Amino acid sequence: MQQVRVELLQQMPIFGGVDAAALQLLLEPAPSVTVSAGAFFFRERDPADCMYVLECGRVAVLKDWGGRELLLRHLGVGDCFGEMALLDLFPRSASVRALDDCRAIALTPAHLSQLFEHSAEQFALVQMNIAREMSRRLRDADEQLFRATTGEQQPMRETVFQSF
Repeated sequence: MQQVRVELLQQMPIFGGVDAAALQLLLEPAPSVTVSAGAFFFRERDPADCMYVLECGRVAVLKDWGGRELLLRHLGVGDCFGEMALLDLFPRSASVRALDDCRAIALTPAHLSQLFEHSAEQFALVQMNIAREMSRRLRDADEQLFRATTGEQQPMRETVFQSF
């Protein structure tokens, strides 16, 4: 099972270039969390304590706007969410709801600290990869904001209206 988890991480941009030994070190203490369809991994404004790597299932990333939940994106197996918790001390910026029964690896700042003690080089690589992923997401958000500001037609995002 651990080898399957290592292989999953190796396919993700956040862990690109990180060696298998470092990934094993990260995964050893990291629990798997299960969340039933319709339940939340976390809600916007909750304290942020870990990042999740989705092992099975799909989730919706949601933002509260005037009492309505707006869909930001869908994520699936191999995607991560909550990565800002590894870099800052702010509350969650969005909610994440399971669309299916889900299982995810929970990685905490303590896990990264353990990696730093083992290999500062591998730790730095993970941090740079997280920053790159956050930068990609920021560029996407900037593009959406620009299009909305200029009145340009934006691609429709699917909305989540399912009852759970």
